[in-house]
Formats: sequence, structure tokens, C-alpha cells
Amino acid sequence: MAEKENSFFSQVRRNAVALISLVVAVSSLSYNTWRNEKTESNRNQRVAAFEVLMKLGELEQVVFLHHYDRDTADRGNPRLGWSYVLTIRDLTGLLPPPLPLEGEELVGIWGANWETLETDKGSLDAILSAIEEARADMLALLHSLE
Repeated sequence: MAEKENSFFSQVRRNAVALISLVVAVSSLSYNTWRNEKTESNRNQRVAAFEVLMKLGELEQVVFLHHYDRDTADRGNPRLGWSYVLTIRDLTGLLPPPLPLEGEELVGIWGANWETLETDKGSLDAILSAIEEARADMLALLHSLE
């Protein structure tokens, strides 16, 4: 009879509450850890996306000042645009695909068109189109975050 009382199943039955508590504790800890990691990831993506949106706005301002106001010396200096474009590229590198490619494309489009931005409408349209595409993708990312 003593063997039956010490069998595995009788021990499980006697310690059922402790075993259930252990399972609940481990699963709660696992979920909490996963949720914290997901929240931190979303927070980082949200901050990077907002920064990209701000830099896109500043780049667009440089484009408008350079093309329409012919301000090449101060706030419309296209070399100032390079700092925004490179910062955007760096920030999009922190975001999930395909957003890093958007940053690279923006650098390529800016590089191909910044010198003729003042006089060429095609250059203006290409740059503004790339800015708008990046802006739309940033907003889509922000809407998709949990």
C-alpha cells in the first residue's frame, strides 16, 4: 500500500495546486517578458518613425525654399538637404523592412537630383514623390503598431 501512496500519480494529485501554480507562474512570466520586449520594440519604432517624419518635413522645406524661393545660401541650401537625407537613411535602418530600402532610395534620388533642383521640374517631382512615399510608409508603420 505504501508503494501506491508514493507512486508518481499520487504525488501529482497531492501536489496539484503547487504544480498548477508553477505552470501559471512560468506562463505569466513568459508572457510578461514577451509583452515587454514587444512594447519596447514598438516604442523604438514609433520614435524612429516620428523622427523620420520630422526630418522629411524639414527636407521638404529645404526643397521648397530652394526651388520656389531660390534660397541657395541659407535655409534652402541643398547641401543642408544632404544632412536630412542621410539622417533619414540612418533612422529608416532601425525600422522593419522594406523601410530601410526607402531610406536608400531617397539617398539615391536626392543624389541624382539635388544639383538640378533649382531649375528642373523633373528633379523637384522626383524628390517630392520620394518624400511623399516615405511619409506614407511611415504613417502606415505607425498605424500598424500594437
